[in-house]
Amino acid sequence: MAGKAVVVGAGVGGLATAIGLRRAGWSVRVLERRAGIERYGTAFGIHPTAQGALERLGVGQGFRERAVPYRDGRVRTPDGTVIANLPLERIERRAGRPELLIARPYLLDVLTGALDVPIEFGAAVRDVEELAAGHHLVVGADGIRSAVREGRFGGRSGPRHVGTVAWIGIAGFDSGVHGETWGAGRFFGMTPVERGRTNWYATVPEATTAGELRELFRGWHDPIPRILHETDPAEWIRYEMRHLHPALPSFTSGANVALVGDAAHAMTPNLGQGACTAILDAEALTRAIATHTTLPEALRAYDAERRRSAQRVAFGSRSLHRFMTVRRTGLRDSLLRLLPA
Repeated sequence: MAGKAVVVGAGVGGLATAIGLRRAGWSVRVLERRAGIERYGTAFGIHPTAQGALERLGVGQGFRERAVPYRDGRVRTPDGTVIANLPLERIERRAGRPELLIARPYLLDVLTGALDVPIEFGAAVRDVEELAAGHHLVVGADGIRSAVREGRFGGRSGPRHVGTVAWIGIAGFDSGVHGETWGAGRFFGMTPVERGRTNWYATVPEATTAGELRELFRGWHDPIPRILHETDPAEWIRYEMRHLHPALPSFTSGANVALVGDAAHAMTPNLGQGACTAILDAEALTRAIATHTTLPEALRAYDAERRRSAQRVAFGSRSLHRFMTVRRTGLRDSLLRLLPA
Protein backbone atom coordinates (compact mmCIF):
# COMPACT_ATOMS: atom_id res chain seq x y z
CA MET A 1 0.00 0.00 0.00
CA ALA A 2 1.35 3.43 -0.94
CA GLY A 3 -0.10 6.81 -1.74
CA LYS A 4 0.12 10.55 -1.14
CA ALA A 5 0.38 11.83 2.42
CA VAL A 6 0.62 15.25 3.99
CA VAL A 7 2.15 15.65 7.45
CA VAL A 8 1.15 18.86 9.23
CA GLY A 9 3.88 19.91 11.65
CA ALA A 10 7.66 19.62 11.52
CA GLY A 11 8.41 18.80 15.14
CA VAL A 12 9.76 15.48 16.38
CA GLY A 13 6.53 13.53 15.74
CA GLY A 14 5.90 15.03 12.31
CA LEU A 15 9.45 14.53 11.04
CA ALA A 16 9.58 10.96 12.34
CA THR A 17 6.24 10.19 10.70
CA ALA A 18 7.38 11.64 7.38
CA ILE A 19 10.56 9.54 7.51
CA GLY A 20 8.55 6.39 8.23
CA LEU A 21 6.10 7.07 5.42
CA ARG A 22 8.91 7.66 2.94
CA ARG A 23 10.51 4.37 4.00
CA ALA A 24 7.14 2.71 3.33
CA GLY A 25 7.14 4.07 -0.23
CA TRP A 26 4.73 6.97 0.19
CA SER A 27 4.88 10.37 -1.47
CA VAL A 28 5.00 12.89 1.40
CA ARG A 29 4.55 16.63 1.90
CA VAL A 30 5.53 18.22 5.22
CA LEU A 31 3.81 21.49 6.13
CA GLU A 32 5.04 23.75 8.93
CA ARG A 33 3.26 26.98 9.86
CA ARG A 34 6.41 28.59 11.26
CA ALA A 35 9.12 30.15 9.13
CA GLY A 36 11.71 27.56 10.15
CA ILE A 37 12.52 24.71 12.53
CA GLU A 38 12.38 25.86 16.16
CA ARG A 39 15.89 25.17 17.42
CA TYR A 40 15.63 26.32 21.03
CA GLY A 41 17.55 24.37 23.62
CA THR A 42 16.58 21.86 26.31
CA ALA A 43 17.11 18.13 26.50
CA PHE A 44 14.81 15.26 25.60
CA GLY A 45 14.96 12.04 27.58
CA ILE A 46 14.62 9.10 25.20
CA HIS A 47 13.51 5.85 26.84
CA PRO A 48 14.88 2.55 25.46
CA THR A 49 11.53 1.75 23.80
CA ALA A 50 11.68 5.01 21.85
CA GLN A 51 15.33 4.37 21.03
CA GLY A 52 14.22 1.12 19.42
CA ALA A 53 11.59 3.01 17.42
CA LEU A 54 14.24 5.43 16.15
CA GLU A 55 16.33 2.45 15.06
CA ARG A 56 13.39 0.98 13.14
CA LEU A 57 12.94 4.35 11.45
CA GLY A 58 16.57 4.21 10.32
CA VAL A 59 17.91 7.09 12.42
CA GLY A 60 19.25 5.22 15.43
CA GLN A 61 22.93 5.68 14.66
CA GLY A 62 22.68 9.42 14.09
CA PHE A 63 20.70 9.76 17.30
CA ARG A 64 23.21 7.77 19.39
CA GLU A 65 26.12 9.84 18.10
CA ARG A 66 24.63 12.98 19.70
CA ALA A 67 23.03 11.47 22.83
CA VAL A 68 24.48 10.98 26.32
CA PRO A 69 23.50 8.36 28.91
CA TYR A 70 21.53 9.33 32.00
CA ARG A 71 22.44 6.99 34.85
CA ASP A 72 22.71 8.97 38.07
CA GLY A 73 19.68 11.00 39.11
CA ARG A 74 18.38 11.68 42.60
CA VAL A 75 15.39 13.42 44.16
CA ARG A 76 16.47 15.90 46.82
CA THR A 77 14.96 18.36 49.24
CA PRO A 78 15.98 22.04 48.97
CA ASP A 79 18.74 21.55 51.57
CA GLY A 80 20.30 18.83 49.41
CA THR A 81 19.13 15.75 51.33
CA VAL A 82 18.63 12.78 49.01
CA ILE A 83 15.22 11.20 49.56
CA ALA A 84 14.90 8.93 46.49
CA ASN A 85 16.65 7.69 43.38
CA LEU A 86 15.21 8.17 39.92
CA PRO A 87 14.52 4.71 38.43
CA LEU A 88 17.32 4.96 35.86
CA GLU A 89 19.20 1.85 36.96
CA ARG A 90 16.01 -0.25 36.89
CA ILE A 91 15.24 1.02 33.37
CA GLU A 92 18.71 0.03 32.19
CA ARG A 93 18.57 -3.39 33.83
CA ARG A 94 15.21 -4.18 32.26
CA ALA A 95 15.98 -2.85 28.79
CA GLY A 96 19.67 -3.68 28.55
CA ARG A 97 20.44 -0.09 27.60
CA PRO A 98 20.31 3.22 29.47
CA GLU A 99 18.01 6.17 29.18
CA LEU A 100 19.61 8.63 26.76
CA LEU A 101 19.42 12.41 26.69
CA ILE A 102 19.77 14.52 23.58
CA ALA A 103 19.56 18.26 23.02
CA ARG A 104 16.40 19.14 21.15
CA PRO A 105 18.25 20.85 18.27
CA TYR A 106 20.43 17.78 17.80
CA LEU A 107 17.44 15.43 17.56
CA LEU A 108 15.81 17.73 15.03
CA ASP A 109 19.07 17.80 13.06
CA VAL A 110 19.12 14.00 12.96
CA LEU A 111 15.52 13.83 11.76
CA THR A 112 15.74 16.60 9.17
CA GLY A 113 18.97 15.06 7.88
CA ALA A 114 17.15 11.78 7.25
CA LEU A 115 14.16 13.40 5.55
CA ASP A 116 14.48 13.37 1.77
CA VAL A 117 11.67 15.81 0.98
CA PRO A 118 11.63 19.59 1.56
CA ILE A 119 9.67 21.10 4.42
CA GLU A 120 7.10 23.67 3.26
CA PHE A 121 7.52 26.48 5.79
CA GLY A 122 4.95 29.22 6.39
CA ALA A 123 2.14 26.82 5.47
CA ALA A 124 -0.70 27.36 7.92
CA VAL A 125 -3.54 24.86 7.60
CA ARG A 126 -7.00 26.41 7.45
CA ASP A 127 -9.09 23.72 5.75
CA VAL A 128 -8.46 20.13 6.81
CA GLU A 129 -11.12 18.81 4.44
CA GLU A 130 -9.36 20.39 1.49
CA LEU A 131 -6.13 18.66 2.53
CA ALA A 132 -7.95 15.35 2.97
CA ALA A 133 -9.51 15.65 -0.48
CA GLY A 134 -6.11 16.04 -2.11
CA HIS A 135 -4.22 13.31 -0.24
CA HIS A 136 -4.77 9.69 0.73
CA LEU A 137 -3.58 10.42 4.29
CA VAL A 138 -3.45 13.51 6.51
CA VAL A 139 -1.29 13.33 9.66
CA GLY A 140 -1.82 15.97 12.32
CA ALA A 141 1.50 16.46 14.08
CA ASP A 142 0.87 20.13 14.75
CA GLY A 143 1.02 20.28 18.52
CA ILE A 144 -1.33 21.00 21.37
CA ARG A 145 -3.23 23.64 19.35
CA SER A 146 -3.58 21.28 16.40
CA ALA A 147 -5.55 22.66 13.46
CA VAL A 148 -5.99 19.10 12.17
CA ARG A 149 -7.47 17.94 15.49
CA GLU A 150 -9.79 20.93 15.68
CA GLY A 151 -10.85 20.47 12.06
CA ARG A 152 -11.95 16.90 12.68
CA PHE A 153 -12.80 16.77 16.39
CA GLY A 154 -13.87 20.38 16.95
CA GLY A 155 -13.13 22.09 20.25
CA ARG A 156 -14.11 19.15 22.43
CA SER A 157 -10.50 18.65 23.55
CA GLY A 158 -8.00 21.45 23.94
CA PRO A 159 -5.12 22.89 25.99
CA ARG A 160 -5.68 23.08 29.73
CA HIS A 161 -3.36 25.00 32.05
CA VAL A 162 -2.23 23.30 35.25
CA GLY A 163 -1.24 26.40 37.22
CA THR A 164 2.53 26.32 36.76
CA VAL A 165 5.16 27.34 34.23
CA ALA A 166 8.64 25.98 33.60
CA TRP A 167 11.67 28.14 32.95
CA ILE A 168 14.28 26.20 30.98
CA GLY A 169 17.92 26.84 30.16
CA ILE A 170 21.37 25.43 29.50
CA ALA A 171 24.22 26.17 31.92
CA GLY A 172 27.73 26.38 30.48
CA PHE A 173 29.25 23.99 33.00
CA ASP A 174 28.73 20.43 34.23
CA SER A 175 26.72 20.69 37.43
CA GLY A 176 28.00 17.36 38.77
CA VAL A 177 24.56 16.94 40.40
CA HIS A 178 21.67 15.49 38.43
CA GLY A 179 18.04 14.80 39.20
CA GLU A 180 15.29 16.91 40.72
CA THR A 181 14.90 18.96 43.88
CA TRP A 182 11.34 19.19 45.17
CA GLY A 183 10.22 22.06 47.35
CA ALA A 184 6.83 23.49 48.32
CA GLY A 185 4.88 24.24 45.15
CA ARG A 186 8.01 24.31 42.98
CA PHE A 187 10.87 22.11 41.86
CA PHE A 188 14.20 22.34 40.03
CA GLY A 189 15.75 19.76 37.69
CA MET A 190 19.25 19.24 36.28
CA THR A 191 20.33 16.71 33.66
CA PRO A 192 23.36 16.12 31.47
CA VAL A 193 22.99 17.24 27.86
CA GLU A 194 26.54 17.21 26.48
CA ARG A 195 30.07 17.49 27.83
CA GLY A 196 30.57 20.67 29.82
CA ARG A 197 26.92 21.75 29.85
CA THR A 198 23.86 21.15 32.04
CA ASN A 199 20.21 21.19 31.05
CA TRP A 200 18.07 22.75 33.78
CA TYR A 201 14.39 23.49 34.36
CA ALA A 202 12.56 25.27 37.15
CA THR A 203 8.81 24.76 37.62
CA VAL A 204 7.07 27.50 39.56
CA PRO A 205 3.61 29.08 40.01
CA GLU A 206 2.20 30.41 36.75
CA ALA A 207 2.50 34.11 37.61
CA THR A 208 6.25 33.88 38.34
CA THR A 209 8.37 36.18 36.18
CA ALA A 210 11.96 35.64 35.09
CA GLY A 211 12.99 38.42 37.47
CA GLU A 212 11.53 36.51 40.43
CA LEU A 213 13.03 33.13 39.61
CA ARG A 214 16.42 33.55 41.30
CA GLU A 215 14.78 34.73 44.51
CA LEU A 216 12.46 31.70 44.62
CA PHE A 217 15.47 29.35 44.66
CA ARG A 218 17.75 31.42 46.87
CA GLY A 219 19.11 29.22 49.65
CA TRP A 220 18.52 25.94 47.82
CA HIS A 221 21.43 23.53 47.67
CA ASP A 222 24.37 23.97 45.31
CA PRO A 223 24.59 24.30 42.36
CA ILE A 224 21.03 25.61 41.87
CA PRO A 225 21.71 29.25 42.80
CA ARG A 226 24.93 29.16 40.75
CA ILE A 227 23.10 27.85 37.68
CA LEU A 228 20.55 30.64 37.86
CA HIS A 229 23.21 33.25 38.53
CA GLU A 230 25.51 32.18 35.69
CA THR A 231 22.90 31.75 32.94
CA ASP A 232 21.57 34.76 31.09
CA PRO A 233 17.83 35.33 31.68
CA ALA A 234 17.59 36.55 28.09
CA GLU A 235 18.29 32.94 27.04
CA TRP A 236 15.78 31.32 29.40
CA ILE A 237 12.71 29.76 27.79
CA ARG A 238 9.28 30.06 29.37
CA TYR A 239 7.22 26.90 28.90
CA GLU A 240 3.55 26.88 29.85
CA MET A 241 2.59 23.66 31.60
CA ARG A 242 -0.49 22.41 29.78
CA HIS A 243 -2.10 19.14 28.82
CA LEU A 244 -4.81 18.04 26.40
CA HIS A 245 -8.18 17.61 28.09
CA PRO A 246 -10.40 15.70 27.89
CA ALA A 247 -8.69 12.69 26.32
CA LEU A 248 -9.65 12.04 22.72
CA PRO A 249 -11.93 9.11 21.89
CA SER A 250 -9.67 8.18 18.96
CA PHE A 251 -6.34 9.15 17.43
CA THR A 252 -7.87 8.78 13.96
CA SER A 253 -10.83 10.29 12.13
CA GLY A 254 -12.59 8.88 9.11
CA ALA A 255 -10.66 6.82 6.61
CA ASN A 256 -7.63 9.06 6.19
CA VAL A 257 -6.76 11.30 9.16
CA ALA A 258 -4.45 10.41 12.06
CA LEU A 259 -2.99 12.40 14.95
CA VAL A 260 0.45 11.91 16.52
CA GLY A 261 2.36 13.49 19.38
CA ASP A 262 0.99 16.52 21.21
CA ALA A 263 -1.87 16.86 18.74
CA ALA A 264 -3.16 13.53 20.06
CA HIS A 265 -2.15 13.53 23.73
CA ALA A 266 -0.21 16.60 24.89
CA MET A 267 1.02 16.05 28.44
CA THR A 268 2.93 17.79 31.19
CA PRO A 269 6.65 16.96 31.03
CA ASN A 270 6.94 15.41 34.48
CA LEU A 271 7.58 11.86 33.26
CA GLY A 272 9.87 13.10 30.47
CA GLN A 273 7.87 11.15 27.90
CA GLY A 274 6.61 13.79 25.45
CA ALA A 275 9.23 13.18 22.76
CA CYS A 276 9.18 9.43 23.40
CA THR A 277 5.45 9.10 22.88
CA ALA A 278 5.62 11.17 19.68
CA ILE A 279 8.36 8.90 18.32
CA LEU A 280 6.43 5.78 19.30
CA ASP A 281 3.29 7.17 17.63
CA ALA A 282 5.18 7.90 14.42
CA GLU A 283 6.78 4.48 14.25
CA ALA A 284 3.55 2.63 15.09
CA LEU A 285 1.52 4.56 12.52
CA THR A 286 4.00 4.10 9.69
CA ARG A 287 4.58 0.44 10.58
CA ALA A 288 0.82 -0.19 10.51
CA ILE A 289 0.59 1.50 7.11
CA ALA A 290 3.49 -0.56 5.78
CA THR A 291 2.04 -3.89 6.96
CA HIS A 292 -1.73 -3.59 6.40
CA THR A 293 -3.54 -3.98 3.12
CA THR A 294 -5.82 -0.95 3.40
CA LEU A 295 -5.47 2.43 5.08
CA PRO A 296 -8.60 2.07 7.26
CA GLU A 297 -7.20 -1.20 8.63
CA ALA A 298 -3.85 0.48 9.31
CA LEU A 299 -5.47 3.40 11.13
CA ARG A 300 -7.53 1.07 13.31
CA ALA A 301 -4.38 -0.88 14.20
CA TYR A 302 -2.51 2.32 15.01
CA ASP A 303 -5.27 3.59 17.29
CA ALA A 304 -5.52 0.24 19.04
CA GLU A 305 -1.77 0.13 19.67
CA ARG A 306 -1.13 3.68 20.76
CA ARG A 307 -4.17 5.45 22.19
CA ARG A 308 -4.61 3.79 25.56
CA SER A 309 -0.86 3.53 26.13
CA ALA A 310 -0.18 7.19 25.36
CA GLN A 311 -3.18 8.39 27.36
CA ARG A 312 -2.03 6.35 30.38
CA VAL A 313 1.35 8.08 30.19
CA ALA A 314 -0.34 11.48 29.91
CA PHE A 315 -2.53 10.75 32.94
CA GLY A 316 0.47 9.51 34.92
CA SER A 317 2.46 12.61 34.07
CA ARG A 318 -0.38 14.93 35.11
CA SER A 319 -0.81 13.01 38.37
CA LEU A 320 2.92 13.21 39.09
CA HIS A 321 2.79 16.96 38.48
CA ARG A 322 0.16 17.33 41.20
CA PHE A 323 2.25 15.19 43.57
CA MET A 324 5.44 17.16 42.90
CA THR A 325 3.91 20.60 43.37
CA VAL A 326 2.03 20.14 46.64
CA ARG A 327 2.63 22.93 49.16
CA ARG A 328 2.63 20.69 52.23
CA THR A 329 5.60 18.45 51.59
CA GLY A 330 5.87 16.25 54.68
CA LEU A 331 3.69 13.34 53.52
CA ARG A 332 5.02 13.54 49.95
CA ASP A 333 8.65 13.38 51.07
CA SER A 334 7.91 10.54 53.51
CA LEU A 335 6.34 8.51 50.70
CA LEU A 336 9.36 9.14 48.46
CA ARG A 337 11.67 7.76 51.12
CA LEU A 338 9.79 4.46 50.93
CA LEU A 339 10.65 3.94 47.27
CA PRO A 340 13.19 1.19 46.49
CA ALA A 341 16.75 2.38 45.93
